[in-house]
Formats: sequence, structure tokens, C-alpha cells
Amino acid sequence: MSVIYAVILEVVVHRDLKVRDLPRVALKSVVILGGILAILAAASGFSYYIVDAQIPQELTQWLRGHVASPLVFLLLLNLVLIVKGFFIDIFSAITIVVPLIAPLGAAYGINPVHLGIIFLANLELGYLTPPLGLNLFLASYRFEQPVVRIYRDVLPFQLVMLAAVLIITYVPWMTTVLLGVLNV
Repeated sequence: MSVIYAVILEVVVHRDLKVRDLPRVALKSVVILGGILAILAAASGFSYYIVDAQIPQELTQWLRGHVASPLVFLLLLNLVLIVKGFFIDIFSAITIVVPLIAPLGAAYGINPVHLGIIFLANLELGYLTPPLGLNLFLASYRFEQPVVRIYRDVLPFQLVMLAAVLIITYVPWMTTVLLGVLNV
């Protein structure tokens, strides 16, 4: 449905794409999709290995033995997720990292919805963090600007995002207030 919607939007509404260009665009998309599916396949295999090897349980036991405070755990989680955002795409991060952090969040009594929002916010901050943030390179390519200029231009937004990540992490009622209202 989203592909049909996008085609109608681009061909009929915005008129940025001509019908005769659709085969070329589809062929280019298939190559990109193939790469994404290959990455997902490898990440899924690694995720299954992590679960089968009981790494989440061992990591939970080790952290519970060394980190007593949920606030310290959240600080460490923020740092790890931002660094993960430098190197790994969102699909791989979800399939590899979520099975590791979900049991940890439960062990520290963190709401799973809150943990998911922390996860996504930190990864996006990592995607915008120099020198390896994936979105910086995509923006450089898309806007045909040197990546160093993109680094400089994105800095104020990074500071705002960092503040938002800290608020999301340490003021959980802001992200879970609707759960109580909706009785979810």
C-alpha cells in the first residue's frame, strides 16, 4: 500500500516522476531492497544466536551484579545506543540490540514502551553524530554538500536532540503518560 501511495503521490500529485521512469526507479529500488534484506538476514541470524546462547540472561545477571541503580543503567544504555547509532543501521539495531536490552529493561523495572522510545531516540542521535553518523553521509549525498559542512550545520540540532534524549530517559512519565490515560 505504501508503494502504491508513493507512486500516486509522485506521479499524479507532485509530478516529480513520469510513468516512463517507473521501471528505472523500480530497478534501482530492487538493488537497495536486496541490500537491506541481506543485512536483515545476517542480523536475524545473529539475533537468533544471541538468544540461543542465552547472552541476554548472562548480561542481565552481570549488570545486576555490577550496576544497582536503574538511573546508572539508563545512562550506560544511552551511551551504548548512541555509539551503536554510529555504526549500525536501524534494521540491524532492532534485530540485534532489542533482544539484549529488553530483558535488561525488565530487570531494572523500566516500562517496555519507555525503553523502546529511549532506544529509538538514542539511535537517531547516533545517526546524526560525527564522524560516522549514517544520516550525515546521506544528507551530504542528497544535498551535494561536503560532509564537514553537514557536521557544522547539524550541531545545534544535535544539542537539542541530546537534551530531548535526556528528558525522555530521565522523565519517564512524559513518554508513558498516554499509557495510563488509555489504560494500555
